[in-house]
Amino acid sequence: MEPTLFRDRPRPVQILLGGVIPAIVGAVAGILVGVSSGAYWAVAIVAAIGGFLAGFEHQDGWGGADRGLVGGGIYGVALLVAHAIAGTEAKVSLGSFPPLLAVVTAIVGILLGAAGGRIGRMQRERKGHAAERST
Repeated sequence: MEPTLFRDRPRPVQILLGGVIPAIVGAVAGILVGVSSGAYWAVAIVAAIGGFLAGFEHQDGWGGADRGLVGGGIYGVALLVAHAIAGTEAKVSLGSFPPLLAVVTAIVGILLGAAGGRIGRMQRERKGHAAERST
């Protein structure tokens, strides 16, 4: 079963998947960064897997990269805002200039989304070639 492409989803679902969920996951990471480094990294890994899988909802790596840029940026900003609101001491280094973290998460999002989009495209092409051979 092929995933529904992001562009074919209703606008509210696009907003939820492309904006709200990365913001919620980022906010959770922002709270956890002041509580436990292990919990923070666990949420970061879940976010990375989500960014990779989100790429599959796009035609190719370029579409996945665009989605990763937005999702990663939203995740990073939400993380920083939630951490600032929580007012806790970070258990993981946020760097010497924490706002740069949002840029880093956006770049990581680009790479993960592009990889997912590219692999998804290769799988669809492989299925198409297999279907051509069987007919």
